Amino acid sequence: MTHQYELMVILNPEVDERQVAPTLDKFLKVITNDGGSVDNVDVWGKRRLAYEIQKKNEGIYAVVNFTATSEATQELDRQLKLNEQIMRTKVLRAEEAQAMIASEAKRSEEKAARKAAKAAKA
Repeated sequence: MTHQYELMVILNPEVDERQVAPTLDKFLKVITNDGGSVDNVDVWGKRRLAYEIQKKNEGIYAVVNFTATSEATQELDRQLKLNEQIMRTKVLRAEEAQAMIASEAKRSEEKAARKAAKAAKA
């Protein structure tokens, strides 16, 4: 059974940004060889990290949306973690990612409503 997934990868900032997509394509062959499909590869480029990873303050972010079986997804994650150019990975089922975004939006709306109510009282 296939599901939709979202993969976020942080690569070493010393990697040439033109090499990010070809590097990811090598790993994404695991998905396509298993009958899955890669829907979108979005390279965000170099960004400052929230905290230091492997003594680095920056990383190259990439987000990949794909459809695959859970076994192929686990193998992809395993192979990414073995590569020295990959600093961090995070794989989420698309439903979970959308639920997280929705809950964060709801939380920020509630916070804004509390702030507005507090301002109205004052």
